[in-house]
Amino acid sequence: MTDENQQLIDRLRGAGLRPTKQRQSLGELLFSKGNRHITAERLHEEAMAANVPVSLATVYNTLHQFTTSGLLREVVVEGAKTYFDTNTSQHFHFYHEENGQLIDMPADMVLIDNLPDAPDGTKVTQVDVTVRIAKK
Repeated sequence: MTDENQQLIDRLRGAGLRPTKQRQSLGELLFSKGNRHITAERLHEEAMAANVPVSLATVYNTLHQFTTSGLLREVVVEGAKTYFDTNTSQHFHFYHEENGQLIDMPADMVLIDNLPDAPDGTKVTQVDVTVRIAKK
C-alpha cells in the first residue's frame, strides 16, 4: 500500500467513514489532483475512464457522504447545478456563466458586514458568496 492510499484511508476513517473500495477509488480521483471543483457527472466520467465500476447514483451518494463528513464542500450555483469543492476552507467563488467554470476567490477579498442574527435556536455555520461573471 502506498503512502497516498494510507493517507486517504486515514482521512476517510478520520471523517467517520468506512474506507470501502468505492470510497477509496472515488476519493483518489477527487483528492489526488489538488483543490478543484467537480460535478457528480464529471467525477462519474473520470471513474469510467479509470475503469472504476460505479453508477452515477453511487457517485452522488459518495459525494454527499463526503460533504456531510466534512471532506468536501457543496457549492450550489443554480438549482440543478452543484459542484463539490475539495477545498473546505472558508473562501468564495466566481462562476463563469458561459463555460460553467467555478473559480476560487480568497475569503479576505470580500467583506461580509452586518449579517442579521440567526433565528432563535440556530447559528450561522457558513456564508456562501458566488459572483457570476461573463465576457464583456
